[in-house]
Amino acid sequence: MEFSQETNIIKGISSGWGTCSRTVLLNNYLWALACWKDIIAVGSISGSITIHNAITGVQVAILSGHTEWVSSLVFSPDGTSLISGGADETIKLWDVQTGGVVRTFQGHTSHVRSVSISADSTTIASGSHDMTIMLWNVQTGECHHIIKQEDTVDYVGFLPLNPKHLMSISGGKVWQWDIDGQQTAPVYNGSHIAFSLDGTQFVVCNESAAEVQSSDSKQTVVKFHMANKDVECCCFSPNNRVIAVAAKSTIYIWDITSSDPHLLKTFVGHTGIITSLAFSSPTSLVSVSEDCSVKFWQIGLPPIDPAPVDPKPMPFASSPIQTITLQAKDGIAISSHSDGVVRIWDISTGLCKASFQTPAKEFYQIDTHLTNSRLISIWCTDQKIYIWDTEKGELLRTVDAPRDDAKDLRILGDGSTVLCLYNQYIQAWSMWTGEIVGKTEALLFRFLNPPLTIDDLRVWVYDPWLRILGWDFGIPGLSCIELSAESNIRPHLDFVGGIRKQRSFIPEIQDTVTGKVAFQLPGRLARCSDAQWDGQYLVAGYDSGEVLILQCNYVLP
Repeated sequence: MEFSQETNIIKGISSGWGTCSRTVLLNNYLWALACWKDIIAVGSISGSITIHNAITGVQVAILSGHTEWVSSLVFSPDGTSLISGGADETIKLWDVQTGGVVRTFQGHTSHVRSVSISADSTTIASGSHDMTIMLWNVQTGECHHIIKQEDTVDYVGFLPLNPKHLMSISGGKVWQWDIDGQQTAPVYNGSHIAFSLDGTQFVVCNESAAEVQSSDSKQTVVKFHMANKDVECCCFSPNNRVIAVAAKSTIYIWDITSSDPHLLKTFVGHTGIITSLAFSSPTSLVSVSEDCSVKFWQIGLPPIDPAPVDPKPMPFASSPIQTITLQAKDGIAISSHSDGVVRIWDISTGLCKASFQTPAKEFYQIDTHLTNSRLISIWCTDQKIYIWDTEKGELLRTVDAPRDDAKDLRILGDGSTVLCLYNQYIQAWSMWTGEIVGKTEALLFRFLNPPLTIDDLRVWVYDPWLRILGWDFGIPGLSCIELSAESNIRPHLDFVGGIRKQRSFIPEIQDTVTGKVAFQLPGRLARCSDAQWDGQYLVAGYDSGEVLILQCNYVLP
C-alpha cells in the first residue's frame, strides 16, 4: 500500500442545504467510485486507485497495479475486498487491509467496463467492450461461463439479495441472467441501472425517465421524468428515500417516498462530466468527475411537519444558537437555534450530519437530545413545555409549566427528564409521562440569567461571580439532592464567557476557585450563547450560528 501527498484537499463550510462541503483534487480524470462504510475508492485514468476517508476526504493510500484507466470499482459485501476493472483488459481483487492484489483475472480481449461481486462473494461478473460478460470463480480465478451479447456491455451487476442472478446493460437494453449464463426475463430498454442498498428495489434510467421497480415482482413502484436526457449514472440513498441522478456535470436529487416523486435539489459544482456517484451515508453523497475532483455533498430532506412549512430547502444559515448539547459518547453535538432549526454535528470532523425544522418559532427556551436512538426537542411557550420527536416530526406530549419566567430549559444527560430553571427553583418532569419528578428548594433569584450545566444526572448553576449550586436528579424516589461544589467531577475548571460572564464576550476556560484563565478563545466576535464540556471536548454555540468544537486534551495541561 503506497501513501501519497499528491491530493489537494479543499475544505469548505456548508453555506446551504445540498452544497459541496469538501472537494478533493487529484491529478487525473476520474472514472470509478465505490463506498463501504467510512472509506471510498476512486479509480483514475492513470490506472491508480486512491483510498479516502469518506467523512473527511483525506487520502490514506494508493493501490497500484492497473496499467491503464480504471473504469469500475466495487467492494465485497463485507468490505474486506475491492474489485476493479480497467482498460488493460484485467479484473483485480484487492485486499483492503493490506492494499495488495489477491488475484488478477484475465480473459477479456478489450476494455473492462463494469465489475460486480455476488452477495455470497463467490462469483465476480465483468462486462467488456468485447461484447461479453464473464463469470469468474473468486477462489480459483477461473472463468466458468461466458455470456455473449450483441453490443458493448456497459453495466453488469448481481442482485444484492440473489447471488445466482444478475442484470446487464448492453446496446441500450436491460438483460437478466442466471450464473449459468441463461437469460431469465425479456429484454427492455434502459441505459443506466442501480440497486437499493437492501436489494428490494432497483432504478432503471431510459433517456429522460427513471423507473423504480420492485426486485421481486419487477412492478413499477414510482416513475419520474427529467428534462435532461444525458444521464451518466444514478444511485439510491441508503435509506431508500432519495435517488441521485447525474446528467453531464449536474446532480439531481429526487424524493421517492411517495407515488408522486419530486425534485428536491440540483447540485452544481463540477466543471466536467460526472462519471460516478455513491452515497457514503443517508446524508452524504460523493461524486467523481472528468474535472479530476471528488466532491462531498451534504444531503438533507424536507422537514416532516404537519403544519405548513416553507417548501424551499432549509439552508445551513445562521440563526442564533440558543443551546448546544454535547454527546461525546455518540460522537455528536446538537445545536438548537432561535428559528426552531436543530442540527447534528460530527465532533470528529466538524461537519453537519443532519438538519431538521421544528415548529418552535416563538419560545422561551429550547433544547435537543438524542436518547434511545430518538432525537427529542423540547421548548417552552404559552406556559407549556412541548416535547417533539424531531426526526419523525411528531408532537409526543405537552407538559404544563405554570410560569412564564423560565430562564433555561434542559434535558437531563440520560434523556429521561426535562428540567426548567425559574427564579425561585428548578422543576423536573418525566420526559415520557409528563409527571413532576423533582423540584429544588433553593432560591435562585440572585443568579443573573444563569444557564443550567448538565453533567450526566447532575445539574449545576453558575453565577457571574463563579458561585456554584448543584443537585443530583438521578436518584430514584427522591426529588433531588443538593450537592456541594466539591462534588463536581471538575471542581475547578469550567467554561465561562458570554452569557455566564457579562463583562466579556470572549469565551474562556477558567479556574472557578482562583479565577485564573486556563485557556482563552480569542478572535470570536459574536456572543457565545451557550457551551458545554466534559473535560475532553468543549462545544460552544454563538449568536452568529457558528459551532465551535474543541478537543481540550490539546490545549489544557
